[in-house]
Amino acid sequence: MSVLFTPVRLRDLEMRNRIWVSPMCEYSCEQQDGLANDWHLVHLGSRAVGGAGLVMTEATAVTPEGRISQYDLGIWSDAHAEALRPTTRFIEAHGAAPAIQIAHAGRKASTERPWAGGKPVDASGGGWTPAGPSALPYAPGYPEPHAYTTAEVRGVIDAFAAAAARAARVGFRAVEVHAAHGYLVHEFLSPLTNQRTDEYGGDFDGRTRLAIDVTRAVRESFPRELPVIVRISASEYVEGGWDLDDSVELACRLKALGVDLIDCSSGGNLPQQQVRAYPGYQVPFARAIRERAGVATGAVGLITAPEQAEAIVASGEADVVLMGRELLRDPYWPLHAARTLRAEVEWPKQYLRAKP
Repeated sequence: MSVLFTPVRLRDLEMRNRIWVSPMCEYSCEQQDGLANDWHLVHLGSRAVGGAGLVMTEATAVTPEGRISQYDLGIWSDAHAEALRPTTRFIEAHGAAPAIQIAHAGRKASTERPWAGGKPVDASGGGWTPAGPSALPYAPGYPEPHAYTTAEVRGVIDAFAAAAARAARVGFRAVEVHAAHGYLVHEFLSPLTNQRTDEYGGDFDGRTRLAIDVTRAVRESFPRELPVIVRISASEYVEGGWDLDDSVELACRLKALGVDLIDCSSGGNLPQQQVRAYPGYQVPFARAIRERAGVATGAVGLITAPEQAEAIVASGEADVVLMGRELLRDPYWPLHAARTLRAEVEWPKQYLRAKP
């Protein structure tokens, strides 16, 4: 029997298989409005029709200044949440669990869309001043971010909590806190980007305080019977930076707060990172955190073949796999993978005439 196609349960949420759609920015809202539209419904809904077990939105900003670009999804108001309701309804109607990643871009905010160059956008182009733990630009050519005051940090925590509550009201069945890829929460974690001297800086306890406080607030705001997930960058690939041992310790603390799964990615915080990417290159992070912190994990990154995904979960290296680019190339990858692995899965009735 294929392990990849066995159900997985987190709290009261059971997902039909262990193939999850990784959060992937689409940059497809109308400029500045942050509202979900037909693109998001069709993009996310087609992955549910295609057989994924859980379908997660892109990084969805908890404040307007927390967007990566002017075209990002937001959930900083009730109107933004309601715009997502048709998508959650469709995903669930087609057998998948709708999930949302809530995020703040920190000092990497206010940039152009990747296909337009991805460079910082200033006020003359509709941009804004990004903010972070310290006044350290991400890279040459990026603006100096505003260093959040302690009071402003607490406002960010409240924004995450409010976003989680809104998400639950419009039908999301899981919520993921984005603490990876050099965005705000990750920036606070790293000793290379956090030079604060208040309670949110300094030693390990101080630098992890924002991640802890955000996660606690989200856990308290989201229904107890539904899972909270945290995505981390398990290593930032720079000497003296955040590393796997730090991630294991953080995962232990997050588990104690009621986090149900750690989504194990890496990198993104510093442009000088040295990453050696190869198929499944982040799987060892998921395995180490699962074994050493005793928490469920998700593996992500260059997972493309059915046999590869099967081996990851069957060997206990991770509990689920999260897939991005491969599901962009083929929304129906799970249905095809089931055939390869000789797993019997239910096809959409509308597509039964095409079932091999």
